[in-house]
Amino acid sequence: MRPPICEICDHGFNPDQEGGLIEFKKTPEGRAFDKRVMETGIVGHPPDTGWFCGVHYGKALEMKHLTLNEAIKRIRESE
Repeated sequence: MRPPICEICDHGFNPDQEGGLIEFKKTPEGRAFDKRVMETGIVGHPPDTGWFCGVHYGKALEMKHLTLNEAIKRIRESE
């Protein structure tokens, strides 16, 4: 799992104090990762999951129906 660094602003943060991890709409890559986890027990950061600081968490949560990349793009465009 990657450390908590915001996908939008690259700010490192403590998820016990702000922000958090959000799972977005599954992509083919995400489904393949899930399959490998189940079959082989690998560990790592799921490709459809991202860390967001307190500033960006709310916006990202509203977009969790999108893919991670789509959400990142929309949030960056809105700033």
